[in-house]
Amino acid sequence: MSSMTTRVKQKQIAQLIAKGKRLDGRTLTEYREINVEQGIIERAEGSARVLLGKTEVMVGTKIEIGQPFSDTPNEGVLTVNAELVPLASPTFEPGPPDENSIELARVVDRGIRESKAIDFEKLCIEPGKKVFVVFIDIYVLNHDGNLIDASALAALAALLNTKMPNYEIEDGEVKIKSGYTPLPIKKYPITVTFAKINDKLVVDPWLEEEQVMEARLSMTISNDGNICAIQKGGSGYFAPKQVLEAAKIAKEKGEEIRKKLNW
Repeated sequence: MSSMTTRVKQKQIAQLIAKGKRLDGRTLTEYREINVEQGIIERAEGSARVLLGKTEVMVGTKIEIGQPFSDTPNEGVLTVNAELVPLASPTFEPGPPDENSIELARVVDRGIRESKAIDFEKLCIEPGKKVFVVFIDIYVLNHDGNLIDASALAALAALLNTKMPNYEIEDGEVKIKSGYTPLPIKKYPITVTFAKINDKLVVDPWLEEEQVMEARLSMTISNDGNICAIQKGGSGYFAPKQVLEAAKIAKEKGEEIRKKLNW
């Protein structure tokens, strides 16, 4: 797209938002269509694919036996990685994780961890020695805006699809038995992202809105209504009243999404 066309489109987006409308016909607080598919990777312990409009994210989970952290000897461990697949966007480069994939992994990790979504104590095999480690691998397959919400949703959907191996301890050794049990999930955190454009809050920004936004705010809300994580991006700012307004909208949207997905 030429810079002239881009500027015209940016102006259009900004003018519409000033009137409370959007280029794709949505209201300012409306999400694109959400589709969630679970159990799509055979070799993974759990998996899910989320389509948020044209943004597509796939998540696979693995469970291995490892050591707990010394400050939480009775709890399992969570590790989140994100990969922005070069095919997904002309801006994604092959190679080691860049700051965008690191931020994406951290926001998803924090939402799951701080909401206490997983009952980590039930992942303890032998206190201080052996616990289950849950790996979440996020793959962005198509980037059309709002990777954070799509990835957080796909991660939760994959966790809900994850099976833990049954085990017993024999002579101090962990023996894996046949059969599986579901991963113990206690909370259902949903992340809701806002773009600030023309001093207005816009929910679920698509790519062209992200290109004109002054700042981004992501809030993770648990199903008990608590805010468990907040992440700000971009060089602009949010006024205190905008943060409060975002919290109110995020709570409503979180409930709406959970209801739609029967979570």
